[in-house]
Amino acid sequence: MKIAVIGQSLFGQEVYCHLRKEGHEVVGVFTVPDKDGKADPLGLQAEKDGVPVFKLSRWRAKGQTLPDVVAKYQALGAELNVLPFCSQFIPMEIINAPRHGSIIYHPSLLPRHRGASAINWTLIHGDKKGGFTIFWADDGLDTGDLLLQKECEILPDDTVSTLYNRFLFPEGIKGMVQAVRLITEGKAPRLPQPEEGATYEGIQKKETAKINWEQPAEAIHNWIRGNDKVPGAWTEACGQLLVKNIQLEDGKMIPASHFFKGADSSALELTEEELVIAEAVRSAWKRILPNVLEVEDSTDFFKSGAASVDVVRLVEEVKELYDGLELENEDIYMATTFGDFIQLLVRKLRGDDKDNKCIIDYVEKAVNKLTLRMPHQLFIGGMFVDAEGAKTYETINPTDGSVICQVSLAQVSDVDKAVAAAKDAFENGLWGKINARDRGQLLYRLADLMEQHQEELATIEALDAGAVYTLALKTHVGMSIQTFRYFAGWCDKIQGSTIPINHARPNRNLTLTRKEPIGVCGIVIPWNYPLMMLSWKTAACLAAGNTVVIKPAQVTPLTALKFAELTLKAGIPKGVVNILPGSGSLIGQRLSDHPDVRKIGFTGSTEVGKHIMKSCALSNVKKVSLELGGKSPLIIFADCDLSKAVQMGMSSVFFNKGENCIAAGRLFVEDSIHDQFVQKVVEEVRKMKIGNPLDRDTNHGPQNHQAHLQKLVEYCQRGVEEGATLVCGGRQVSRPGFFFEPTIFTDVEDHMFIAKEESFGPIMIISRFADGDVDTVLSRANATEFGLASGIFTRDINKALYVSDKLEAGTVFVNTYNKTDVAAPFGGFKQSGFGKDLGEAALNEYLRVKTVTFEY
Repeated sequence: MKIAVIGQSLFGQEVYCHLRKEGHEVVGVFTVPDKDGKADPLGLQAEKDGVPVFKLSRWRAKGQTLPDVVAKYQALGAELNVLPFCSQFIPMEIINAPRHGSIIYHPSLLPRHRGASAINWTLIHGDKKGGFTIFWADDGLDTGDLLLQKECEILPDDTVSTLYNRFLFPEGIKGMVQAVRLITEGKAPRLPQPEEGATYEGIQKKETAKINWEQPAEAIHNWIRGNDKVPGAWTEACGQLLVKNIQLEDGKMIPASHFFKGADSSALELTEEELVIAEAVRSAWKRILPNVLEVEDSTDFFKSGAASVDVVRLVEEVKELYDGLELENEDIYMATTFGDFIQLLVRKLRGDDKDNKCIIDYVEKAVNKLTLRMPHQLFIGGMFVDAEGAKTYETINPTDGSVICQVSLAQVSDVDKAVAAAKDAFENGLWGKINARDRGQLLYRLADLMEQHQEELATIEALDAGAVYTLALKTHVGMSIQTFRYFAGWCDKIQGSTIPINHARPNRNLTLTRKEPIGVCGIVIPWNYPLMMLSWKTAACLAAGNTVVIKPAQVTPLTALKFAELTLKAGIPKGVVNILPGSGSLIGQRLSDHPDVRKIGFTGSTEVGKHIMKSCALSNVKKVSLELGGKSPLIIFADCDLSKAVQMGMSSVFFNKGENCIAAGRLFVEDSIHDQFVQKVVEEVRKMKIGNPLDRDTNHGPQNHQAHLQKLVEYCQRGVEEGATLVCGGRQVSRPGFFFEPTIFTDVEDHMFIAKEESFGPIMIISRFADGDVDTVLSRANATEFGLASGIFTRDINKALYVSDKLEAGTVFVNTYNKTDVAAPFGGFKQSGFGKDLGEAALNEYLRVKTVTFEY
């Protein structure tokens, strides 16, 4: 479509660039004249692209449209006018000229707040919801028919800047592009604006921004933050006073818009005894900081010359003064000024350390000779909280289909809160200030706590995911603990390098690289190993210094929430870890789209992985790593150790009820041992005990959830219909819960559905191959778009090496299977994804490399 863009600013520039990327032809750009010799960003970008640019100071004179302006416009042949940010009045001759008319962006939910200063008035009126509108231009003031609207929650401490940068700017750009797309497809609505609820307030100016103190505190707060920096609220105190910052009694300066944020902003009033304590601590500061003449409340420990050794000295001196006081190095970093440190110390001595307390509403259950205490709310900013609207859902016990408890169901607004908490923790919190070795100590402490709670975690995994308890202890929980210990050791070993580059004579150069954390990372985990998959990604993410928002699978949220509790006990700072149970299509999508999330780590289906990858590209080109579907081949040669091949072949398919991303999706068995292999496997399957996952002798527990069970039933029906031989199993077990029989198919041909598609269940798919025909079986094994794992059983080392070279998979097991280790990189090829979990390679998924060059 041929488009004329009319507007200005970075917003206009971004809309212009996105429209061109969508394939539209921008035939001309109309913007404002250069100011102080500096071109507007929109016009500057268009000039670089060779698009005609018209810089108009006015469109009309004496109420009449300027003919030369109309002529310039008409010569372009535009089919649509797009006004992304326009501060000028555009004549109706221009508005109505294109065959599709004109669309305009407005930063409010029309008909509310028509006119200028719409963002200001949204805040001044204390609106709970804000957003933007894209509407069809008419001859009124923001009164045209509605095309598209998007809304967001107004947070208590939002300002004009935060609301614009958080939502109105990034989402508005996408909204404008979406609107043009709808017009192109002939699907754009024209909805008349209702007059009910319509408001109009004039432009907010300096002379009208005076504070009226004769109103409630909340109204004053809204007035100050609504006027924000421009025009700026003001009051009179010995003349006009512009309120930008407020200094509290403890000397701390805060933005004026934060003044009414909460009671924690004000300092504790000290008793006489506590004043004596403060003076004793002041003396300790004076001894440690000899260059400071007087220690004031505003004296900053580090800005006054203190080093890391002084932190230890201060902690020990204060502990000697007050025997039994729990004080750690991290506390000094959290309260760097003397006034803040005394406040923290007094709270600890009073036993009223609010920053370290978290109220948890547990669900308690007596299970497995334990009393489980399970959090069930969202975990945001170090607090367990209800979801927006107090929405919940039921999490189900797959062993009997009963409801375990109600879990908070996260909404999009909860994602925004969690990302904001993670961003603040990364940019302003203790996590970014402590050194790497201290970060490692916190992760070691977390691993120790997970070990102390391993029976509870394994029981929750059995209850919520149907994991066999003994396997959960060893693998689900055991490997999670190992993973955190492994990456804790990496924290202080993440380092760059120096690189020799050509010198610029007569000067010399020094070039070095730094490996830095990315920022806020979103992690979306599957339901088959809820805690282990969380640990594989989160441990590397935190070791690298990032903060994280985790979305556990909706059907298995409980170990993730228990993990959240343990992060608090370990001393992981608030906001570093956030956990949001909820829908993948809602929460996972918002994480993929969110402009403040810089990395997504995902384990799940290939279909969803492709969608996430697309969203990550379109949102802010965020980094992404994907571990996706598999159809892992296992090739069993006649020269193998048959007993071991049978044992490991069983494990390759039936481990964790077949709910295993690297499960052998198809076994290729050499012809001469095929029948013997099948006979022995059938004998072993009949020995398996299907039952309650908490029973110590159970081999095979329930499938994870009802929908997956039904999928397995349909999968087996499809195999029978296509002519494969169902040797055993293939049905739901006749008992309560979601149990499925271990299943074996033989005579599976390459064209069959079950030969090509993953079951993700306890279904063994066996195909023959001719004796000695290594290259043909390799070709068949590689004839899939998946490439996660693979396996070989043979005593011939040459054959093993040859086949392992040729197999197109991220992992190749030789004479073993399922042998993953925290130090060994794990990830797939082809449509099984890219990027690595585990090992040193996993750290690179959560780091960025910065190059620094000096000349001297």
